[in-house]
Amino acid sequence: MPLHEGHQGDRRLSVNPLFSEADPLGALEIAPPAHRLPDGPMPPSMAYRLVHDELMLDGNARLNLATFVTTWMEPQATALMAECAEKNMIDKDEYPQTAELERRCVAILADLWNAPDPQAAVGCSTTGSSEACMLGGLALKRRWMRNPRNADRYASGQARPNLVMGINVQVCWEKFCNFWEIEARLVPMEGERYHLDGETAAAMCDENTIGVVAVLGSTMDGSYEPVPEICAALDALQERTGLDIPVHVDGASGAMVAPFLDPELTWDFRQPRVASINTSGHKYGLVYPGVGWALWRDKEALPEELVFKVNYLGGDMPTFALNFSRPGAEVVAQYYNFLRLGWDGYRAVQQAARNVAEHIADGIEASGAFRLLTRGDQLPVFAFTTRDEVKAFDVFDVSRRLRERGWQVPAYTFPANREDLAVIRVVCRNGFSKDLADLLLADLNRLLPELHRQPGPMSEHGVENRTAFHH
Repeated sequence: MPLHEGHQGDRRLSVNPLFSEADPLGALEIAPPAHRLPDGPMPPSMAYRLVHDELMLDGNARLNLATFVTTWMEPQATALMAECAEKNMIDKDEYPQTAELERRCVAILADLWNAPDPQAAVGCSTTGSSEACMLGGLALKRRWMRNPRNADRYASGQARPNLVMGINVQVCWEKFCNFWEIEARLVPMEGERYHLDGETAAAMCDENTIGVVAVLGSTMDGSYEPVPEICAALDALQERTGLDIPVHVDGASGAMVAPFLDPELTWDFRQPRVASINTSGHKYGLVYPGVGWALWRDKEALPEELVFKVNYLGGDMPTFALNFSRPGAEVVAQYYNFLRLGWDGYRAVQQAARNVAEHIADGIEASGAFRLLTRGDQLPVFAFTTRDEVKAFDVFDVSRRLRERGWQVPAYTFPANREDLAVIRVVCRNGFSKDLADLLLADLNRLLPELHRQPGPMSEHGVENRTAFHH
């Protein structure tokens, strides 16, 4: 039973008589239970229609500006995924060519992220960035424990490893620290600093720090954390103290944007301190969920004891994952995108998304009611809040009213120490066109006069603020 589901009783589904092609009257006698198995089977067309009709209550994915996850792919990619739906990615002996496509994707990403020797880089597909982040964190912990002194102190309970990161990190990092007994050293926001910087990162490190997580594209506001600055601060720390702290770049979104739109930004393996990088294939990698990627600079960065060997066409193929069985279709779709778009194609798609984000941001600022925190000029994502002089409504009211038109735009408060700041975030993805952006702006401008006439934010009149923060 899902965590949020309570007791539903014996609710039954009603069936339209015309669902039954052979016997309309017989359909009237069918009322399958919703929360336990029916006594017997029903025609596939009837089962399809029951499920299909309930799913009409879901929101329109293309109008979901809360999620980073891909909501549109080409029909050819969708067809390939359907052809591979039954393939288990872990079974590399049975599906050797799917495994080969995974290997090619790793090599492509290693080259894209400027690994010193792309052929020597180690990597794997995952079910998403959350799993990839946990693999990166596990490797950092094991590398820290390679030091016999650290291993002895850890075994005796005298030392607890810690991981330094901004409080804006995705929740998977807090899960990682919880599950693997790591102290999460979360650097809070301060003033107009909404993410980690080099000075605060270095100040939090000590001999028990297994690594620093730098986020290339904060889910809070779409901004890049300054990876070069963080690495430089850790270089200086090593010169002063001898502490050699590796960096993991959580590039869930930005690792598939920056290489194409910001090639001069040295956030990747060009930084010697960057040991590993992850990304979400199902975000700006442009693949339906779920697929992620984790890569290490070289074999030295990934402790050998974490790698399992699977016999593959007469040789050993290294695998490193938390899941065992998982779909191969998304890996195939990722390779399709790499083949289909190439470097120029990815650049065009990501630039179009950034252009749309900047267009919407400019339109929202021009309304006069809002203040931009970011402008969509890094990730195609930006955050904004109401101006100080606006007293009649807040961002939760704006989010609530836009939803009436089908737009899913999340409003939420920032974490410590900026809980006082509530924002709206807009995520622009492939498939969200300038035409749709203009429709969003038109709906917002149509609502603003009504919002200005409110007696105050609806939270002051008993309406609950419901956040809709999605990664």
